[in-house]
This record gives sequence, C-alpha cells and structure tokens, in this order.
Amino acid sequence: MKIFSVALSPHDHNTYDGVWHNQVERHSRLKHNIPHHFNSYPHQSDADKLNKDDGSSGVKFYDENFHPERHEMLAFTTTVGGLKQIPHHNIDPDFLEFKPKKLWDYMIKDNLYYIDHHQSHAAYAYLSSGYNQSDILAIDGRGWFFNCIFIDRYGNIKDLSHKMNIGSVWNYVSQKLGFGYLGAGKLMGFAAYGSYDMTIHSHFDELFKGNWKMSDVSGIVAMCLERASHKDIAKTLQVATEEVIFDAILKCKTSDNICVAGGVAYNGYVNEDLTKIWDNVHIPPAVGDEGQSLGTYMHCDYTQNANIHIPNTYSGKEYHYVGEEKVDIKEVAQAIADGNIVGWFQGKSESGNRSLGNRSILADPRRTDIKEVINRRIKMREDFRPFAPSVLVEHYKEYFDTNQPSPYMSRICAVKSDKVPGITHVDGTARIQTVSREDNPKYYELINEFYKITGIPMVLNTSFNCQEPIVETPKEALDTFNRTEMDMVIINDYIVRKVG
Repeated sequence: MKIFSVALSPHDHNTYDGVWHNQVERHSRLKHNIPHHFNSYPHQSDADKLNKDDGSSGVKFYDENFHPERHEMLAFTTTVGGLKQIPHHNIDPDFLEFKPKKLWDYMIKDNLYYIDHHQSHAAYAYLSSGYNQSDILAIDGRGWFFNCIFIDRYGNIKDLSHKMNIGSVWNYVSQKLGFGYLGAGKLMGFAAYGSYDMTIHSHFDELFKGNWKMSDVSGIVAMCLERASHKDIAKTLQVATEEVIFDAILKCKTSDNICVAGGVAYNGYVNEDLTKIWDNVHIPPAVGDEGQSLGTYMHCDYTQNANIHIPNTYSGKEYHYVGEEKVDIKEVAQAIADGNIVGWFQGKSESGNRSLGNRSILADPRRTDIKEVINRRIKMREDFRPFAPSVLVEHYKEYFDTNQPSPYMSRICAVKSDKVPGITHVDGTARIQTVSREDNPKYYELINEFYKITGIPMVLNTSFNCQEPIVETPKEALDTFNRTEMDMVIINDYIVRKVG
C-alpha cells in the first residue's frame, strides 16, 4: 500500500511520500512557514524581507496537499492551532476525538489514517533507532491531546503533560527576552553565560505545570527581570528544565534504551544527561514538528504494511549543477586549514534543523576568532551563538567527554581539549556531530583530509544560511555565498571562488 503523509501544523508544514521529505520552509523561504511578524530578531536584518507572508500559508498547504482521493492511503496528524488556519477543512471530528492509549493505536476511515501528534514523534524516534525495545519520550510545546508523553517498552502511553509544559514555556520566555517566536535554540545557547537563581527556578516550576495564561508568563518574566539579567533567567530556565524532566521520567524507566523526539529534544544538555541513565540514547535528525510527516508515514507503514521504514537522513531533492572548475577535496581541506570559510553544498538536503554535512558552512575549529568572524560577517546573528564540530567518529572520545556517538548533532557535551576553541562554547561544551564514512562518505573524506593536514579530526560546521531557512538549491547557495564573506563554495563536484 502506497502512503502519502501530511502534517497539519501552525508552523513547519511538511509532507513525506517515502522518499522526499518536503520541508516547506526550504521552498517557501519562510522560516518555520510562519508570518514574518512572529519572527523577532534582536537586530533589524534581512529577515523581515525574507519572511513575507499573508498569514494563509496553512490554507495554501492544506489545499495543495490534503487530497485523499489522490492517494491509496493518506496518513495525517495535526497540532493545536494547525486547523485554525484552515477554516474550510472537512476533517471528520471522529479523528480529532481519538486519544490513544498505546503507541500503535490509530484511527482509520476509508483511506484516511490518523494518529496523535505525539504518537508521530514517538514512532519516528523509535522505528529509526533500530532498537528491539525501548522507552520513548515525546516532548514539545503542544500537540493535540498532549504536551508530553512517556511510552514504556510495552507501548503503554503515560501522559506527563500536567507536569511538563516545557516547550510552551521556552517559546514564550524566548519571546519575552527578545529571541522571538520559536527562539528556544537561541535561548539555550545564551544560558551558558548566566548564573543560577533559586527564586526564579521556583517561578518556572509553577509554569511547567501548565495552568497559566500568557499574562502569567509576562508577569513572571517581569518579576524575574527585576532581580536578574536575561542570561541568568536563561540559565535558570535550563537548570529548571533538566530537573523537572528527570524528576518525571526516572520513575518511568523500563528499558536500557530510550528514544526522544519533539521540539524539546533539540535541547542538547538534556539529551547528554540521558546518556548517564540509559545505556543507549537515540534522537533522530528531524525531532521537531518538521519531522511529523516522517513519523506519521512510518507509523502507518508499520501497522498497515508490517514494514519498518527508516527515512534517509538526507531526504531532500537532488539538484543538477555544472560549474566551471572541478573540486579537489584536498585543496578544500587545505583552504579550511589556511583560514578560509567554505560553503559546502552536496546532494540532497538534510531532514531537520541541523546541517549534517550536505548544507553546511565549514571553518577551522582551531581559530580563536572564528565565532566572531562567522557570526558577524556571514551568519549576521548574535555574537553569543556557538558552533558545532563535525568530528570523525573514530576520534570523538579524544576530544569530547561523552560515552556514545552523536550522528545528528543532538547532544551537548564537555570539550576535553584546548586545541579547538572555535567550537568550544563559553561553558566548555560543544554540540557534536560524529561523522562516519558510511553515513556521508564525501564529508568524511573532507574531514579526514583536514585531519591529515592539521592533526585535528574535525571541522567547524554551521548551517548554510544567513538570516533565512537553510539553503535548498544551488541558486540559493550561490546567492548566500555572494552576499556574505565566505571565501569559496563547493556545489557537488564543482568549486566557486570569490571574484576580485
């Protein structure tokens, strides 16, 4: 049975047909597919020019993709707020009243297949792990019936929403502190600069319980600002988040394995702490709502076709590009070692919000000034934002204090060496990506050549963009290259250099 999957959400619209993961923001060039006035940046920039929308992106997405008559099976899920954008939707209310008790529960009518938002996160995380059995944590700001669930090794769902309304708190606090709608990632990076405050912690504990209005958050943040700085609030929110999560899930543990998905699963500090309790921790690449269509497809394929489908990490489209000069990987490695900043565009784009070696900007992690250079001259973003290392999987334990690989840049761990200041955050940590030859042969080859030249088995890796969604096409890569201070860009087998 052929399946087409659709995720109806107030943001991060996406579809999946088993091959192409259509992350709509990559084509609309609207960050998270939301109107530009929700995207707040601390400094005025080209973001306002890039994020233009009339507020009807949800309607357009629904009208283009929600067509059961075109498919053998249309699988879907939705999020609170997702259907409000689509006043003319004709979805049967029975679907929306479905509340699962087990991971593999579902609702089906004719050729329409429906699962809950958090089942989608859970199925994606679990089925992509390869584990025979596992605990599963699906945790984000809001879904349909849940904000957070824990699923034991037997598939039973435990609702933890009343204890952990974490994603919504992070989103609202990030707005109040000036980091914008869906700005939790910035807030997490900023937390490393702050100090912990016990009184502020107690306020966040009240918010995590979920019985609040936006005015409550505004009042609490106002009280916090009277006694502490933005960075201290961010730090305390991070500490409070770690505490409330582990207080809730430790007593639920039924397995030595755990899989995690949902927007909060982008919190690399929490994910690293999980490795101290569970022997194996799996966080897939598209853990937020941008991966909802993947999980929904996988759930349907598992229950209806008895098949375990694991999406490719690189599930974007393939683009043909022919340049004037063929690339020499050794030359590129030497250029990075010489201090050049390189755009790296290869094959299909990654699923999720992390650049994993196909849509990346690369630099030398040994440079002490590289964070300032890239943040100001290329990314045009806040100076405090850190950068990640892509490290050869054979060498990660030599440089980072962690006990298992992190292929999807999902965990933040302590840096053990002073040789790589460019990827070391102010708190002595880094969000690492371990790279194997099997996962990405060409990217592995580049890093290995850099290793031969410098003795350092890693490069600095940040997403290929500048105040916009990650570049999708060769044209977008060249446009971003030309309006920033990158030194060269590699597009598949060709190199493009700056003129003049």
